[in-house]
Amino acid sequence: MILILFSSIFIIPVLMGWGKIMENIWGILFQGISGKILSGILGITLIWTLISFFIPLNMKVELPSILLGLFFFFKNKLYQEFYQFSKKDFALLSVSSLTILFAGSFYPYILDHFGYYIPTLKWLTEYGLVKGISNIDLTLGQMSLWHIFQAGVSNFSDPFLRINSILLIIYSIYVIEKKNWIHLCFLPVLLLFSQSPSPDLPVIIFSLIILNEIIAGNRNTKLLFAFSVFVFAIKPTMIWVPILAFLNSVFIFKNNFRQLFLGMIILFLFFMKNIWVFGYPVFPVAIGDLGISWKPNQEVLKISSQFAIMKTYDMQYAYEEIQKFSTIDYIKNWFSLEGIKSKINILFVLSLVVLSAFALIKKKKMITLICISLLVKSVLILIFSAQYRFFLDVFFVIFFVLFYEYFDQKKSIIVFSALSLFFISLLSFPEFIQRYIPSFRVGSFMTGFEKKQLYQPSTYEYHQFDPYKVGNFKFNIPHHYPYSFDTPIPAVSPNYIFDYVKAGIFPQLLDKNDLKKGFIWKKMTSEEEKEAQKVINNIKNTYK
Repeated sequence: MILILFSSIFIIPVLMGWGKIMENIWGILFQGISGKILSGILGITLIWTLISFFIPLNMKVELPSILLGLFFFFKNKLYQEFYQFSKKDFALLSVSSLTILFAGSFYPYILDHFGYYIPTLKWLTEYGLVKGISNIDLTLGQMSLWHIFQAGVSNFSDPFLRINSILLIIYSIYVIEKKNWIHLCFLPVLLLFSQSPSPDLPVIIFSLIILNEIIAGNRNTKLLFAFSVFVFAIKPTMIWVPILAFLNSVFIFKNNFRQLFLGMIILFLFFMKNIWVFGYPVFPVAIGDLGISWKPNQEVLKISSQFAIMKTYDMQYAYEEIQKFSTIDYIKNWFSLEGIKSKINILFVLSLVVLSAFALIKKKKMITLICISLLVKSVLILIFSAQYRFFLDVFFVIFFVLFYEYFDQKKSIIVFSALSLFFISLLSFPEFIQRYIPSFRVGSFMTGFEKKQLYQPSTYEYHQFDPYKVGNFKFNIPHHYPYSFDTPIPAVSPNYIFDYVKAGIFPQLLDKNDLKKGFIWKKMTSEEEKEAQKVINNIKNTYK
């Protein structure tokens, strides 16, 4: 907890300094400390993304970035902006920050933290963006911009990977600066994302900030659209954000397409990053085939697609069963899943209905545009993979739109206090959620409070793995464990080995002496099939 505080005290001035640099280049997103920080996050992430094509995001990148940010922070006396806070503002910021720091000090429990986030960060800090990395682990083909940002500060500034906790403190600063108190109602819920560098948290926070700025009449449509594209680039399921920013620019401010230029550059960089690591413009959709030699094997993509469909139904049906569903079965079974997921699905559809009715009643152009944007996103999600985690942000947005004018400071602080107590209690005593909501599987990985986290945030260590070799590819597999979060890279999760053998292929190095040159897949020779089968046998034996 104390170490996260030190990280935040260090990183926030660096980001403000970078924000000042960016404001000198492309203008002011919005006034205040939080405006500079968000501009800094956008600018430094784009720069690090470009750099990571060529070199790893290690200390040689982080240290100059820190020094440059701090130089502009002190040169422009940006610390004076903190004097704007009244005693009441400072007291509220202190309480919210302490709550965030405490929540962020718990053990990570989101499974993607171990199977996706940490392996991604290891590759970025040790090698940067690696061509065709999705060939050794399909999930690595995401390489979210948020993980590029986290990797850039993980060598020294934030070694415990709690950038999400720091972002929540930044969000608190925004709320207090803007006096838009309804945001306080969201903070306690978002505490559940503070222990891991999950991209879900920044896209929810950034989308709510963009939404607030659009509703408030922010006229800087160029930067609002650019930032909305940045949100999409962090997590493409947030497509409604750039759609709304575009509609706002065209139909509210009647701007021409020159205002979209910066956003288009960010979008182009996003496509280039995806093509480099995944082989297609948008992960995980195999659309826009450019004939790239390092794109993933079609059979592996097919297996992944089938898995996504099964995840839509919470793995309660086999893929073959789902294929036999009629249209009515698709809908009925999605609404009648066992456990909490069905309730979330029903609430999702009801929320969209309520928002649509609200838009028709109010007959305000802005509310209509928000509704259209969310409906477009929802239709796309329902078509590709209707997993509840892909539309969680919709609940926040609808609540914001419906109650934007209702929550004043007093009401918001009451809700913030009550919900903070509730969610901190869940994190501290997870037995409640494990007993009463067993279908919420994530809850089973919560471990509760430990005294040591008051000083240092809790982290896991495993350090058990077995080395293997198939063809020219030497790799490590975690021993008797499905995730490779602290396995030395190149690491491959056991499940992917089975997928590769099933497809008759295996990842290979483009240059056997240089991992940075990247990976492709190749059909296995008879000798390589024997090597791969030996790997599978060893994996099976470790689980006996």
